[in-house]
Formats: sequence, structure tokens, C-alpha cells
Amino acid sequence: MGDLLAKRLTIGGIRNVLSLHVLLDYFDAKKLHQITDGTALAATMFQATGSAPGSSGFVNITELKGGKVGFSPEENGGVISAYFVKSIEAIPYNISVIQISTILPSPEAEAPAPEPSQMNLTALMSARGCKVFAETLLANPAEQTYESNLESGLTVFCPGDDAMKSFIPKFKNLTAAGKQSLLEYHATPIYQTLSGLRSNNGLTNTLATDGAEKYDFTVQNDGTGVTIKTKIVTAKIVKTLVDVNPLAIYQLDKVLMPPELFKAAVSPTPAPAPAPEANAKPPKKHKSPPAPDAPSDSPADAPDGDVADQTANGGGGAARFTGGRFGAVILSLGFVFLQL
Repeated sequence: MGDLLAKRLTIGGIRNVLSLHVLLDYFDAKKLHQITDGTALAATMFQATGSAPGSSGFVNITELKGGKVGFSPEENGGVISAYFVKSIEAIPYNISVIQISTILPSPEAEAPAPEPSQMNLTALMSARGCKVFAETLLANPAEQTYESNLESGLTVFCPGDDAMKSFIPKFKNLTAAGKQSLLEYHATPIYQTLSGLRSNNGLTNTLATDGAEKYDFTVQNDGTGVTIKTKIVTAKIVKTLVDVNPLAIYQLDKVLMPPELFKAAVSPTPAPAPAPEANAKPPKKHKSPPAPDAPSDSPADAPDGDVADQTANGGGGAARFTGGRFGAVILSLGFVFLQL
């Protein structure tokens, strides 16, 4: 590593050189000494990033006399640059760590990459549907936090204009520190491709994460899409705005609301029914007065029996059952056998 640091490469150059030393195939000590036809061409992570021009992201592996194995970048004119020293660790057909004699040289990998700081972050977002978020970020100290992480890797989740416009009233009610934390909550300090987000689900720290202040969210694969979940809201990635290492910008359909700044909505508890008054008296039943001695065929003296009948007959009781529900949960045990 001393030789690599002595070259005083940019961060991007160091990243490319290191990625040239990661082969996208399994080679342990045994396989290195059993190479078909004595030579093999292996792709590297440098080639996979898309930053390697031509075939500069490939490494030739050659079995030599005397039990030696040589390594050289594809565009090194066939000159052996480094030799196999020993195996450090190996998990068969999963990962192998081997030691070589020296760093693989590659002018293409060491060449200065375009400076990410030259990218106008807010201009990129403004031109692609996140203008309100970009303008809000530009007027806040959080913009400097974004810029300081841009060179080493940055992934931004910017809410679309419609989502941000509807959220602005809530944003204005936050303290100055809260506003900065919310904006920093929408970015992570590493570069993440969309395929990487799909495959790496789970809790993710953000630029706002600071010790006890977690400010994290959960990335979750949602079929072919990706959702970002907080305890307050679930947002979905609807568009990729920029994906050029070391910067990725994705548009969300909602603003991410961290639980450190917002409380989850609580369902209102229904008010209890008012208790009956202690001094309330039961209603009196009205009884029909006794029939007078007047003649029964007098209409004026006929008894008013309708109300009395309704009172007497309206108290019929009814029995009611409340059926209980029985639920069964069946737990199935699955056994997974892993074979190396």
C-alpha cells in the first residue's frame, strides 16, 4: 500500500486501482496451478464499474515454470507484473484472498477521473424534476455536507416537486437544526446503484446520522422497485436521475420524515359514553284512568288506550349472542441445506 500511496493518486484513481485487484471469478491456490492451457483472462471490478476504457479492466493469469503464477493487466503488453505469493484465506467457490508480490500497474486505472466536485449537484436535480428540493438544499448549510461527501461517494433521494411543495409548510415549522437534519436525511455517504439497493435491503445510515441521533431508514426491495421506509412514511423510488460513479440521484414520490423530527400519527381514542346520573329516576308508567260510569257508547268518554298499549307492549326483551372468533396459526418449519 505504501507504493500506491506514494503515487499521490486522486480518490477516484485509488478506487480504480484497488478495484483492478478484485477478480470477478474464484481463484484459490489449487485453481491457480490448474489453469486450462496455462493461461486465463479474468474480469475485474474495475471493468464492471464501466470506468475502464477498452479491455483495461481485465487481468491475465499465467502459470509459469517452477510452480510460479504471474499476473498482468491485459493492456500491459504481456509483461508479467506480479507473482502469486501465498493464499491468505479461502472459502471454496465463494471468496479467496491471495497475496501477490506487487501492485498491478495500470495507467488507465491511475488516470485522474473527472472530478465529482465539478458536478453541479443542485443544477442536476433542478433540471430533472427535483427543483424545489434543490432550491431548498441550496439555501441550507446541508448543501455543504452534500458537497463534502461528493468525491468519496454520495447517493441522494430527492422528493419530486409535487411532493416537496405539499411538504413545505411542515418544513417551515422545523427549527434551523431540524431543517438541516431533514435535508441531510435524504442522502447516504456512499455510492449505491439501483441494483445494489435492490439486493442490499435493511437499515441504512444517512448524512444526518450522528451517534445517538440515528436518522436511519430501511431500504426494501418491492418487486422490481425499491422503497424507502421510515416509521412515519414509505416512499418509492420512481426515477433514476443520475447514476455516474461516485454519484447517484433517485427521485422519490414522497418526502422522507424521520421519527427524530416527527411523531407517528396516533389513532384517536373514542370518548367513553357518559355515565347515567345517580339521581335519575326511572320513567313513570302512565296508566289508563278507570272508566267512568258514563254510558259506554259515548265517544268523548272512550278510554285513550293507544299510548298505554305501546308502553306496556314495547318492553319485550330479546336475547343476543356475541360470537367469539377462533383463529389458528400454522407454523411450518423449513430446512435449508447449504452445500459448499
